[in-house]
Amino acid sequence: MPGSPVDRSTAQHLTRDLTATAKAPVVVIAPFTGETLHELPQSTLADVEVAAEAAREAQQAWWAAGFAHRRTVLLRAHDLLLDRREELLDAVQTETGKTRGQAFEEVFQAVGATRYAALSARKVLSPQRRRGGIPIVIGTRVRYEPKGLVGVITPWNYPLALSVMDVAPALASGNGVVQKADDQGALTILAARRAFLDAGVPAALWGVVCGPGAEIGNAVVDAADYVCFTGSTATGKVVAERASRRLIGVSLELGGKNPMIVLDDVNPAKAAADAAYGCFSAAGQLCVSMERVYVEKGVADAFTAAFAERTRSLKLGTAFDYSTDSGSLTTKAQLERVTAHIDDAVKKGATILAGGNPRPEIGPYFVEPTVLTNVTSEMSCHRDETFGALVAVQVVENAEEAVALANDSAYGLNASVLSGSKRRGLSVARHIDAGSVNVNEGYRGSFSSVDAPMGGVKLSGLGRRNGPEGLLRFMEAHTISHATGVLQLPRTGAEWRRLVGPMLLLLRTLKTLRRR
Repeated sequence: MPGSPVDRSTAQHLTRDLTATAKAPVVVIAPFTGETLHELPQSTLADVEVAAEAAREAQQAWWAAGFAHRRTVLLRAHDLLLDRREELLDAVQTETGKTRGQAFEEVFQAVGATRYAALSARKVLSPQRRRGGIPIVIGTRVRYEPKGLVGVITPWNYPLALSVMDVAPALASGNGVVQKADDQGALTILAARRAFLDAGVPAALWGVVCGPGAEIGNAVVDAADYVCFTGSTATGKVVAERASRRLIGVSLELGGKNPMIVLDDVNPAKAAADAAYGCFSAAGQLCVSMERVYVEKGVADAFTAAFAERTRSLKLGTAFDYSTDSGSLTTKAQLERVTAHIDDAVKKGATILAGGNPRPEIGPYFVEPTVLTNVTSEMSCHRDETFGALVAVQVVENAEEAVALANDSAYGLNASVLSGSKRRGLSVARHIDAGSVNVNEGYRGSFSSVDAPMGGVKLSGLGRRNGPEGLLRFMEAHTISHATGVLQLPRTGAEWRRLVGPMLLLLRTLKTLRRR
C-alpha cells in the first residue's frame, strides 16, 4: 500500500521523546509542499547536560550487562525496524523529499548496520592475546573498554541511515549516546530511537537533543568522550578543533566532489542508467553521490547522448509509493544553492544537456536533474560541492587522464568507475585517491558493505564508520603484560652480561622463522 505524509499529531507524539525545554520551537517545512510540517521543540545547554548525565549513568549498567544482552536487544531492534519500515519510510520522505525507493535505501542501511553491530561486537571487542616481546617469558593481552559517552551529530539528508550507522555500533560496544539531530530529520531519528527503546535499550542511554549547531552541537562535543560528525567540511573542522582541546577522538564524514570515470568499453545505455542513479539519487543531496563524470572519448558521444536522455526521462514527483524516480530538494537553501550553481555555469559558458529548470508546479523545491558540459575552472560548480542534482561531464583522452582529473581535488570521499570489464574497472579503481571506490555502481556497493570501513581522505574526513574499525573507534585499548616466571629478565649489569647473547640469538631466530 502507498504510504502517507507524517501528520502533525504523529510529529507531536514523536517529539515528546526529545530532551528539549526551550520555549520557542522552530518551524519545520515539508519539502514536497513547502507547508509547515510541525513545530519542533528546541534544546538548551542545560538539556544537553541532563541528557549527557543520564546517558553516562545508564551506560555503566549497559556495559556491565555484557555482549550477549546487548546482542539480544539490538537484534530485537533490527526486527522492529523491519516491522515499522512503512512508518520509517513515511518519515524519511516527509522530512527529506526523497522518493520511496531512495528512502528504502535508508531503512536497508539502518537494518544492516544494526545487525552487523549486534553480531560482530563480541568477536571484535573481546580481550585478545597478543604476542609478547619474549615468547614464553612475557604474556600479553589487550582488553577493550568503552569510551563512555559518544556524541553523534547528524545531518538532515540521510537522518535514518547516518544515525543508526553511528548509534548502533556505539551501543553494541557498550557506550551511551547523546545525539544532536538536525531539525529537518528529527522525526525520523526519534521514530528509529523508539524502535530501539521498545527493543530494550534504556531510554536514558540514547538521548536526542535539537537546536543550533553553534550552541547545541558544541555542547554535545564538550560533553562527549568521542564524537561522530557527518556534515560539511567547514563545520567538521570546527568539531575537530573543539574536540582536540580535550584530546578526545572524532570520526568525521565530510564533503565530497565525487568523480565517476566512464571507460570506453561500457555499454552506453547501461552506463547511462547507472550514472544517472549515482548522480541524482536523493536529488544529489548525498555526500557520496557523483558530481563529476569523466568519459573516454571512444564512447563519449554515445554515452553522453544516452546519459542526457536517461536524465530527461526521470520521473519527478511527490508520491509516497514507488512510482517516481527523483524527489525534491529538501530546503529553500538547497534550492537556492543548486540554481545558483546552474545559473553561474550557464552565464560563464557551460551547456545544459538535460534539465536545468525549477519545477514549482510539482513542489516548491523541485529542480530537474541537470547535466552540464563545457564546465570550466571559474565556475562555482567546478570544484565546490553542489550537493544537489547537478553533474558536469568532461571528455578525456584515456583512463590515465581521467584518473589524474579525478584525483585533482581537495576532496576524496567516494568515486566510481564504469567499465565493461570488471578486471579493467578494478585496475583503474586502485589508482583513485578516495576512501571508497565503486566499480559499475555509483555509491551503493561500498555504502551498503557494513563489514568494510567507510570514510574519506583529504578534506573529506577523518576516521571510519562500519566494519571492525567502526566498532573499535568507540573503545579504549588497554594492554596488560605479565612475566610468566619461566625466565627472570635481567636487572643488573651481571645479569645483562649473561643474557645479551641468548637474546640476540632469539631476535635472529624469530626473524628467520618469520615470527612477529
